[in-house]
Amino acid sequence: MTAELMTFIRPDDWHVHLRDGPILAAVVADTARSFARAIVMPNLKPPVTDRDSARRYREAIHAALPEATPFEPLMTCYLTDLTDADDLAAGALEGIVTAAKLYPAGATTNSDAGVTDVRRLDRVFEVMSAHAMPLLIHGEVVDDTVDIFDREAFFIDRVLIPLRARHPGLKIVFEHITTSHAVDYVKDANPALLGATITPHHLTINRNAMLVGGIRPHMYCLPVAKRESHRCALVAAACSGDAHFFLGTDSAPHVISTKESACGCAGIYNSRTAVETYLQVFDDAGRLDSFQAFAAENGPRFYGLPRNTETVSYQRSESPGPAGVLEPDDLDTPVGPVRVFAAPQAPRWQRVTA
Repeated sequence: MTAELMTFIRPDDWHVHLRDGPILAAVVADTARSFARAIVMPNLKPPVTDRDSARRYREAIHAALPEATPFEPLMTCYLTDLTDADDLAAGALEGIVTAAKLYPAGATTNSDAGVTDVRRLDRVFEVMSAHAMPLLIHGEVVDDTVDIFDREAFFIDRVLIPLRARHPGLKIVFEHITTSHAVDYVKDANPALLGATITPHHLTINRNAMLVGGIRPHMYCLPVAKRESHRCALVAAACSGDAHFFLGTDSAPHVISTKESACGCAGIYNSRTAVETYLQVFDDAGRLDSFQAFAAENGPRFYGLPRNTETVSYQRSESPGPAGVLEPDDLDTPVGPVRVFAAPQAPRWQRVTA
C-alpha cells in the first residue's frame, strides 16, 4: 500500500450552520476540528438580526466549544425588510458582524422572515458598501411559476444583475452555487467584489442522488443538486484555482426524524467529512495543486482577512480499506441522531494527527 501526504494551510469554512440550543454543542466540534474560522449563518429561530444578538450567539458558540479549541466564529446578521443600517455599521466597527445574509423570504430553512424585495434595502447596501461588508446571498427566486431547478438562473437575471448595477461597490458572495450559469456569471466579475462558495455535496452528487431508486431525503438540500453537466462545471470552477471560488460547506444539521418525514427539511450535514470529500474531488480531477487556493487562500483574500498560519496534513491511501477510507456514521445529539454526508465515492483521505 502506497500513500501520499498533502500538507496545506488550515482551511476556513465560509458558510456553515451551527444551529443553537442542544444541537450546537454536538455539531460545533466537527467544524472546529477541521476549520480555523467559519462564517456562521444567522437563520436561527428567532433569527440573528442585529449586533446584540450576533454577540450573544458568538458567546454561545464559544461556550459550546471543547476546551482550548482554537476556532473563530465569524458572525453574520440576517437581513429583513426592517434591517437597521446603522446597527449593521456599528456591528462592523465593533468587530462583531463580519457580513450580512440575504435570504429571499421563503427560499430555504428558517427564511420566512427574509427579504421580500431587495430594493427596500438599498440604504443598507450603501452602508455595507461603505464598510466593505460582504453581502451573502442565497441566490434563488421564490416564485411558484419558476421550476425549482431553474431558480438560481432566474435569480441572476431578476435580482443579482440589477442589484449589482445599483450598488457597483458592494462585495457579494453568491453562496452554494449549483449551476454552470452561476459559474459563468461569477467568473466574468471582479473577484474583489463577487465571489462564490461551493459545497462538497454539490461537487459530488447530481439530482439523481436524490431521486433515482426512490426518494433519498438525506441528499435533499436547497438549492437542490442539478444535472451532471452542472456538477462538472462546479468541479472545474473549484479546481481551477480561480480567485472567485472558495470553500463553503453549507453544512446544515437536521435530526433524522425531520429529514425522513412527509415534508423533510432541506439540508446536508457534512462538517465531519467535508475536507476529505473536497480533497477527493481535487484528487480525482488531478488538481491537488489548486486545493490550498480554494480551501485556504481565496476566501480570506475576498474577506480582507489574513490567511491562517497553521498547516494541516492529510494522507491518501491508494487501496480501499479501513485505513484509507473515511467511514461516516450518524452523529448523536441530545435531540436525536444527525446523518453525516457520505459522498458516492468514499474519500481516501484522512487527517494526520500529531
